[in-house]
Amino acid sequence: MTTSYVKWGEATVKLTWEANNSLPEYRLITSVHGFCFYEDQLLLVDLNHRGWDFPGGHIEENETPKECFQREAMEEGYVSGSSQLLGYIVVDHSENLVWDENGKYPKVGYQVFYRMNIETLHPFKAEHESAQRIFIPINEVANYYHEWNGLYQEILLEAQLMVGR
Repeated sequence: MTTSYVKWGEATVKLTWEANNSLPEYRLITSVHGFCFYEDQLLLVDLNHRGWDFPGGHIEENETPKECFQREAMEEGYVSGSSQLLGYIVVDHSENLVWDENGKYPKVGYQVFYRMNIETLHPFKAEHESAQRIFIPINEVANYYHEWNGLYQEILLEAQLMVGR
């Protein structure tokens, strides 16, 4: 379990990684993300206005977190495959002095993470949020992802360890 504090605008938010094979309360899930692997390489997508990232986004109405991740992986990276739950980041605003109880995020919310074994590479069309996709050696992710941190590193390690399970 790794905990770190990050600055999001004026807010300081506490983030804690929880490796877990069960989902948190559905209404408190704020986003779903994941690491997609293909032939021992990691998928990154060049998201418009954000740079290189891993696929993820917000749950749509009547969608499960797993369905959300699979949709986002298809929309952003044009990949599909089997997915397994890794766990979630606890996003805790309890110490955030500018948190707004009437805002769109709960005081304590969750960002759920999955691992995908890519089974199909679909033609890349750049129709949604991403301009391109690349596959990189796993140990080079920090060279591409501008906000890479210890929390993401722990999640990626968990995803790598899940291969044989």
